[in-house]
Amino acid sequence: MEPSPAKGKPQGRLLVSTTLDAKDEQEERLERCVGIVTSLINGASEREANDTLHPHCTPRLGDASLMVCKGSQQHEEVCLGLFTLLLTEPTQAQRCYRDLMLVNRDGMSVILIKVNQVLMEKFLKLHDVCRTQLVWLVRELVKNGVIGADGVLMTLMKQIAGGDISSKNLWLAENVLEILVDQREWLIKNGMLVAMSVYTYLRLIVDHHGTSPLQALRQKEVDFCIGLLREKFMECSIIGRDLVRLLQNVARIPEMDLLWRDLLHNPQALSPQFTGLLQLLTSRTSRKFLACRLTPDMETKLLFMTSRVRFGQQKRYQDWFQRQYLSTSDSQSLRCDLIRYICGVVHPSNEVLSSDILPRWAIIGWLLTTCTSNVAASNAKLALFYDWLFFNPEKDSIMNIEPAILVMHHSMKPHPAITATLLDFMCRIIPHFFPPLEVQVRQGVFNSLNFIMEKRVLAHLAPLFDNPKLDRELRCMLRERFPEFCSSPSPPAEVKMEESASMEMDNHVLDKEDGCYDNTEAAFSDDEEELNNKGKKREFRFHPIKEAIIEEPADITPYVDQLDETVKEKVLQLQKGNDTEIRCEVMQEIVDLILEEDFDSEQMSSLASCLAELFKGHFRGDVLPDEITEESLEESVCKPVCLVFRNLCQMQEDNSGFSVLLEMLAELYQKQPKIGYHLLYYLKASKAAMGKMNLYESFAQATALGDLHTCLMMDMKACQEDDIRLLCYLTPSIYSQFPDETLRSGELLNMIVAVIDSTQLQELMCHVMMGNLVMFRKDSVLNILIQSLDWETFEQYSTWQLFLAHSIPLETIIPILQHLKYKEHPEALSCLLLQLRREKPSEEMVKMVLSRPCHPEDQFTTSILRHWAAKHEDSLGEHIKALLIKNNNLPRKRQSLRSSSSKLAQLTLEQILEHMDNLRLNLSNTKHNFFTQTPILQALQHVQASCDEAHKMRFSDLFSLAEEYEDSSSKPPKSRRKAAASSPRSRKGAAPPASNEEESASSSASEEEDSKPKAPKRKRKGSSAVGSDSD
Repeated sequence: MEPSPAKGKPQGRLLVSTTLDAKDEQEERLERCVGIVTSLINGASEREANDTLHPHCTPRLGDASLMVCKGSQQHEEVCLGLFTLLLTEPTQAQRCYRDLMLVNRDGMSVILIKVNQVLMEKFLKLHDVCRTQLVWLVRELVKNGVIGADGVLMTLMKQIAGGDISSKNLWLAENVLEILVDQREWLIKNGMLVAMSVYTYLRLIVDHHGTSPLQALRQKEVDFCIGLLREKFMECSIIGRDLVRLLQNVARIPEMDLLWRDLLHNPQALSPQFTGLLQLLTSRTSRKFLACRLTPDMETKLLFMTSRVRFGQQKRYQDWFQRQYLSTSDSQSLRCDLIRYICGVVHPSNEVLSSDILPRWAIIGWLLTTCTSNVAASNAKLALFYDWLFFNPEKDSIMNIEPAILVMHHSMKPHPAITATLLDFMCRIIPHFFPPLEVQVRQGVFNSLNFIMEKRVLAHLAPLFDNPKLDRELRCMLRERFPEFCSSPSPPAEVKMEESASMEMDNHVLDKEDGCYDNTEAAFSDDEEELNNKGKKREFRFHPIKEAIIEEPADITPYVDQLDETVKEKVLQLQKGNDTEIRCEVMQEIVDLILEEDFDSEQMSSLASCLAELFKGHFRGDVLPDEITEESLEESVCKPVCLVFRNLCQMQEDNSGFSVLLEMLAELYQKQPKIGYHLLYYLKASKAAMGKMNLYESFAQATALGDLHTCLMMDMKACQEDDIRLLCYLTPSIYSQFPDETLRSGELLNMIVAVIDSTQLQELMCHVMMGNLVMFRKDSVLNILIQSLDWETFEQYSTWQLFLAHSIPLETIIPILQHLKYKEHPEALSCLLLQLRREKPSEEMVKMVLSRPCHPEDQFTTSILRHWAAKHEDSLGEHIKALLIKNNNLPRKRQSLRSSSSKLAQLTLEQILEHMDNLRLNLSNTKHNFFTQTPILQALQHVQASCDEAHKMRFSDLFSLAEEYEDSSSKPPKSRRKAAASSPRSRKGAAPPASNEEESASSSASEEEDSKPKAPKRKRKGSSAVGSDSD
């Protein structure tokens, strides 16, 4: 039933929605309840309305179990109807609340449940009026001492977002604080609410600084926290060690400084039961407090990522979270809350840990790598290691300290700088956290590392602490601080290999073993082995000790019984064989059986499953030989699985057996995706496959993907994760054989530059310059470079180096300047700057350079103009003259429309003048005579003659150069009169004929732009105020 309108305004509208949004079920129900209430009280006086509502919610005399009409259901409907009216009609709020207090018979339980539900699920969607009314309702519930109001107030407090100084968030923080201050007597009776309030506002104080309103709010928050901490310190002490962390962040505030000193030196002043700082630091902070600083929406999104999102597929979720909560400079402080929440609250089950769900360390790694403030980065590292400092295995959880060690471990290969900075922080925090407690902190960190090894989170720490990728000084510090963990481990009896995974979560997929950390062992290669590998720069990663590996026999039992007897016999021979040559012969026999006409294709899937299981050892380790020679390459492709590839290469595409083998490979591809890049390697490395690279296209079309581009990108991605050297080896062939798939977007290029090192980059550049590799072409290079603007710094520099190795004219990509912002894209700007200085400026180059917006900190345009002015003075002067005259002749309205019609920068007259003025100032203290050139002075004179007074005043120093030129030049009398008529001093008193001539010259110049072929008008332009070369 729709609610009846009141004063022409529809009632019951709670949530903000669009026409595309489905109707919210909760909102529909509340609107029906409003309809029931309004049908009962519409047009009635207050007494009549009360008399009407009261019997509908009161037990009938003589039968306590039954209610009038529908009993308890009608009681709930009336209460919810009044609740909804209270939110949507502020003018009726007092009356609705009074009626609610009169008619409810459950201690407001229905209302408290509904308020909590709205706060947790719908608060962000509420209309502003409804949000204001909801806060008012909570205030009334607290004021009337309703049992359960403290829980509602905690839920409301949770909606105050950290790192957010928007007006709505500040309004909510201030109003909740007012409730707490006004109802202080009620507040101090609830110990948990006291602690939660102190925790919340100690955290919010950090965000509130700067403007006067923020300072005023901050002072209220400081006074509130100081009062509760001094009066109810033992209630606040239940927060635990994170109370010290929050107090550290605000200790420099004068009032807080006094409290901090008492905390350190006079703990009895705070409470007789308080023994000192160590009492707090050894107490683990409850999950309730760590969770209270994330809004319900943040918490839901984080829990979704850590329980539902697969590792490698999380980029869009991270991008959304970044845009929503981490995009402003004020949001940097939120990272600490997120890290503490992930470490202390998100504790996945063993089932999740052993799956391919996004791990906690990966999210923390993303938060650390996207941190842009040094202070926020230090605080984030402290938040990550905070539970380490006073770790007690008997009271604390391994899950609190596990993310930090895994971030360091998994970052060693892709981001050694992250690992280094975290290890350095771990070492330095021991003596510097609080010198009087250095012994306890050292013991806490030692306990953490010991417990990590005991629980097999990492089998050994020596390869992490004494890794050659770390700086020598850092390794010495680690050996000095943690000698117990720096000795090389003895080889274990049985080793399982765990693939290292990159912290670049959108580029890498984690390969986890079944089970939790408790049953995972791993061994590392020796440093000497790494250094002695010739011709190969090995990355730090897990390496199995080959002699110690005990391979589990391949289990093909579920599939082999589904095969024909002949095929089954051969498969079992393949399983038993150890010699490679014998296995190859058996595999050839299996291929021959597949190619027979009477082969039952229905058993193809079972056969593929058997082969995938039998050949799983072929897909482990590096494919490319350490030393690349013809012999080593041929030897590397002499494996049983390559027999299928060889037979495919020897067949014609119209042969019936060709499609059968493709079907076989497609089935095998479903079971073992690595078969794709192994096929690419075979087609490149084997002499038998020379010139047959196009077979891969047939293979891609035969797979379930059915698309060459998708299949190629997936295979190259798998190759990138398994073997970077192989990726670089395949790159020239892939680009030359599949140009339409590789050159039209930057997808493959991003895979390559994300993982290569400087040596591999130089090798690729050599391939480009020798003509073996083309990674860019003119029609798509600009689009790819624009895509690269969102990549990591080294990835961007590598991309530009590869681009510069090609012989593509710079003018092809110069429009990228319109996309570059000086703070967001320094990599591209610096590369462009160095390349532009080598070029002779063309008019298009000068136009794009001048199109950049002027900003005091952006020196790009001024620096390149100065260089060109020194090296190519004449051509630069002519181009600037042409652009000045062209933009000056455009009508002003047309210029403004042109500049506002596109998000990209458009060249305007004002921009040119601003850049010219900056160049003039830059050259003012030099002997450079760029601004004495006739073309520049003529152009300035032309602009001055027609621009408005505001521009003349703003660029008066620039135009004065033209006036000096005008005074010193000897011009014909007519020309001098025209110039005088157009000068600022004589323009107002100019005779009408002169003005008409000026308008005529201007209009003719404008017509010239619109219709360029008209030669007569171009000649006429020579008699205008600009003058000609002959003049």
